[in-house]
Amino acid sequence: MHVQPSWGAPSLASWQVSTSGQKALVNVMIFGPTGMIGAGTLLECLADSRVASVVAVGRRPTGHAHAKLREVLHVDFFNYDNLSEHFASCDACFFCLGVSAVGMTEARYSQQTYDLTLAAARAMLVANPQLTFCYVSGAGTDSTEQGRSMWARVKGRTENALLALPFRAAFMFRPGFIQPMKGVRSSTGWYQAIYTLAAPLYPVLHRLFPGSVTTTVSLGRAMIEVAANGYSERILSSREINRLAGVVAQG
Repeated sequence: MHVQPSWGAPSLASWQVSTSGQKALVNVMIFGPTGMIGAGTLLECLADSRVASVVAVGRRPTGHAHAKLREVLHVDFFNYDNLSEHFASCDACFFCLGVSAVGMTEARYSQQTYDLTLAAARAMLVANPQLTFCYVSGAGTDSTEQGRSMWARVKGRTENALLALPFRAAFMFRPGFIQPMKGVRSSTGWYQAIYTLAAPLYPVLHRLFPGSVTTTVSLGRAMIEVAANGYSERILSSREINRLAGVVAQG
């Protein structure tokens, strides 16, 4: 296990200062850095000067070498007794772990989505209540927890539970279609085939459906933006993700 220096979490005052023109530095933890979304987010964090350090928590190595990257190989995503020191040293968590609900019972999907996510979040809260928690959910998530779609109910219950935890801040990202960029690929073959076909059409899709499509680049940049500067809304659609990504690009 890598030993990480102890950095303090930025206060609300640092958010206010950063919005006035100065850049806030953040120390980020990414869960799921080898999945499509996590890998794209990792690339943006390594490239962004406001990200001081990145702790990548996953089951296998990311394949990246960078001065500000520290990798922690972790197997049991329901137990975090050995990660409390890492939690305490980070300012923000970008939680990019997720599974497809296809073929799953509600009980199994709840275990892999709600139980797994809350196990990590509660362990982080004990170690560092000043942390900003960013959760990648999905368009169509059901905040009422009462709808007919099983996955949407479970995602809604997960979001609601995260928002109720007393973190410094929590943000729920609900992207629709996500186009992988910068060489990032999906590990699911037929997903990647769709992304490959869609890549030349993405500019058109973005113009026609700005509230429904985004990219791994925009999603990563938007999470960095809310971690560094905060945001007034707690649930962000693709439209807001794209707008926030533009703020980062122009900064």
